Amino acid sequence: MKIGILGGTFDPIHFGHINPVLEVKQALELDQIWLMPNHIPPHKQQPNSTTAHRLAMAHLVCQQYPELKLCDIEVKRDSPSYSVTTLQTLKQQQPQDQLLFIMGMDSFINLPSWYQWQQLLDLCHIVVCQRPGWSLSDNPKMQQLLNRHYGDKNALAAAQAQQQSSGLILPVTITEQPYSSTEIRQQLANNQLQDDAIPTVVSDYIRQHNLYTS
Repeated sequence: MKIGILGGTFDPIHFGHINPVLEVKQALELDQIWLMPNHIPPHKQQPNSTTAHRLAMAHLVCQQYPELKLCDIEVKRDSPSYSVTTLQTLKQQQPQDQLLFIMGMDSFINLPSWYQWQQLLDLCHIVVCQRPGWSLSDNPKMQQLLNRHYGDKNALAAAQAQQQSSGLILPVTITEQPYSSTEIRQQLANNQLQDDAIPTVVSDYIRQHNLYTS
């Protein structure tokens, strides 16, 4: 199988997470998308809601979208959620599958600050979600890395046929999303949430458990 993996705090999960991965799934003809909530994110402040709540909200989304699956590998770990460590474990558990680690362009640019980031391309393919018209012209180091490992849907299919399960970087242009977790938390605190920002099952859960109140 070709499995896309999106990690994040999902604090809370919203359509800015969901819509891009559905577009990636379609563009690259993936079999599944795994949502992987972090427990202790190494690059962000600690989340506002508990791991249990964030996991529950992601689970509700996966129940609503059959193409999405919850991956709880990181929430079971009491150490920082280093992606390379997680992918090493997933690679052992899914030796026959193609793992595609999904990130935004901002994360890709900052990849050299990640723990043992050079090993990522030995463990998976990387999918970079990019906004229309985005350019790496001001970051020659990452542009060179992309050029060396560039792939598309056809390259991914060829890699699968040759049982090459890692090493590609696949840019996918996605629809720009007007959502951010920070803004959504602020709107929830002020009781001014946009109707289309998060799935109804998630907003119902947030109200039920009185999350993100000021």
